[in-house]
Amino acid sequence: MPSVRVLVGTKKGAFILTSDAERKAWRIDGPHFAGWEIYHVAGSPADPNRIYASQTSGWFGQVMQRSDDGGKSWEAVGNAFAYQGEVGTHKWYDGSPHPWEFKRVWHLEPSPTDRDTVYAGVEDAALFKSTDGGATWKELTGLRGHGTSADWNPGAGGMCLHTVILDPTNPDRIWVAISAAGAFRTDDGGTAWKPINKGLRSEYIPDPDAEIGHCVHRIAMHPTTPGVLFMQKHWDVMRSDDAGDSWHEVSGNLPSDFGFPIAVHAHEPETIYVVPIKSDGEHFPPEGKLRVYRSRTGGNEWEALTAGLPQEDCYVNVLRDAMAIDTLPSCGVYFGTTGGQVYASADEGDSWTAIAANLPAVYSVEVQTLP
Repeated sequence: MPSVRVLVGTKKGAFILTSDAERKAWRIDGPHFAGWEIYHVAGSPADPNRIYASQTSGWFGQVMQRSDDGGKSWEAVGNAFAYQGEVGTHKWYDGSPHPWEFKRVWHLEPSPTDRDTVYAGVEDAALFKSTDGGATWKELTGLRGHGTSADWNPGAGGMCLHTVILDPTNPDRIWVAISAAGAFRTDDGGTAWKPINKGLRSEYIPDPDAEIGHCVHRIAMHPTTPGVLFMQKHWDVMRSDDAGDSWHEVSGNLPSDFGFPIAVHAHEPETIYVVPIKSDGEHFPPEGKLRVYRSRTGGNEWEALTAGLPQEDCYVNVLRDAMAIDTLPSCGVYFGTTGGQVYASADEGDSWTAIAANLPAVYSVEVQTLP
């Protein structure tokens, strides 16, 4: 019988939650790396026992961790990083002028087919790749060398590359999103990149329709429809039907089109989930009611999913990497909050249960469906 493993990164360590396919009773293991900020924990689709974790501290810097036994034990790997062919201990950038300086790894994206290949999106905005299980890393310098990079600016959380999407049908195609520069795509494995922000409009920048400068919060894609992308932006939920070449708004009847995460149903490419919050200045649910919204039509028409979620006096936030979906027949939906709760739905969002309630603030949630 299959089982489920939920990987949770928090402000003070990583936690691993496990359950059988019923997803009713959960075991919590952790904290791993107690006291450290864990921005992201991600499992390899090619090998469920291979897990990567980004461990970071304002005092001690960045450490990459890897487990080969499903999180039972960990090994620090790849903490001498390659930059333009030179290797420096605990140094990803070597000699770059300000503002290009390494701070932390925001997002890890393992290859869907190769357990040893993994990408890392970092702050300041850059993309790295490892083909030896995180032991060594090489920057895909074409992105940071793009002609627009001098005009990139940090969002409120920093100038972070927080989203990496790999096209399962084309290994040379990768999408990334940077706060606050926008979305970019490569079609040649990372040598050349193009901004893909046509149709985005941001009233808070000098040119609202500019090629770059948009604060993209998250992008999601269903693996069977790699030309269709969904975006949660700093205001506006957006959709592209041409691999990002153009975008149109699908916020529809949402109570607020500001939020951070967006996710796609495991089996229905037109079913998407978002968690609206009140505004860019008030990062909590509208009316103090925690509601996940689901669209079964690829946007515009949204329904509130509230069963089991607090509907009064709730003032938590859900961060960009803190929502995930399993691949069981009735797919499970999971999200974590800045209040330390992890909620799970075993019925595609119709009802919710808190499977962890007193964790540190949740930064990321990923899920593995295990054989």
